[in-house]
Amino acid sequence: MISHHNRSMTAMLDGLSREYLQGKEEVLRLSVVALLTGGHILIEDLPGLGKTTVALALAASTGLSFGRVQCTSDLLPSDITGLSVFNREEGRFVFTPGPIFSNIVLLDEINRAMPRTQSAMLEAMEESRVTVEGVTHHLPDPFMVFATQNPSDQSGTFLLPESQLDRFLICTNIGYPSEHLEKGIIAGGGIRERIADISAAVDAEDIRTARRQVAEVYLSEALVGYIYALVAATRTHPMIQTGLSTRAAINLAQAARAAAFLEGRDFVAPEDVKGIAAAVCSHRLVMRPEHETAHKGELLRTLISDIALPLV
Repeated sequence: MISHHNRSMTAMLDGLSREYLQGKEEVLRLSVVALLTGGHILIEDLPGLGKTTVALALAASTGLSFGRVQCTSDLLPSDITGLSVFNREEGRFVFTPGPIFSNIVLLDEINRAMPRTQSAMLEAMEESRVTVEGVTHHLPDPFMVFATQNPSDQSGTFLLPESQLDRFLICTNIGYPSEHLEKGIIAGGGIRERIADISAAVDAEDIRTARRQVAEVYLSEALVGYIYALVAATRTHPMIQTGLSTRAAINLAQAARAAAFLEGRDFVAPEDVKGIAAAVCSHRLVMRPEHETAHKGELLRTLISDIALPLV
């Protein structure tokens, strides 16, 4: 399936990777996968590795509205959702929308916010709406949360609960750039000021159309069984306390469809599932206490490599 929208999305990816986000190709691709499925992405890594830059560049290249929340321990839910303010001229309370009312919302260092504030995002991420003072407000379409967090062993952080983590389609990291790229960054400085020069390669309607096309990408019965075999394996593994849920299996199928779409195909291949399984599923695993330090991504890759590839 080589459609106009597929070419537009891949051209956007190629342009950003080549001109602005060298060394961050994978996290950018995963961000677009989340955008194409109506999902959300969480990036966990040390400060200063370009997490915010990726979000800004994605918003600029899609022409979507952008909202940013810098999470701190004193952040209130109303700072994200908005609140009603009394208008003296009209003699009534008027709702003032918060930054959540944007197409792409960056929650920077989300795990520095208190759990009560973190939970304010649950309805928004699940239902694309928020309820403030008993009134429900619908969010823009498309809507995507791009959250970042510092490693949990840093001071001033609060672990995201499993219910919150499960709302993220993808969880990944960026890592340090290669020596060659990092030397170039040191010599040339950051690119944050150049992001303002990025021209939109697609628009909101292109993304909505691409989402419909992604939903139509064919997923064979054999690959449904392949995905089920993976989630079932996590539920019986001796190192894992809580395995993958049905929601995780649905999300993996959606992400695999988006990965196939970006490759220009109208069907999902086993490699699409294998290539994205760790990013979609690892953060949803709850390990047994004695195995909490195990690398979840490596464990998932081992599990899926032990499952026979289906014939498609």
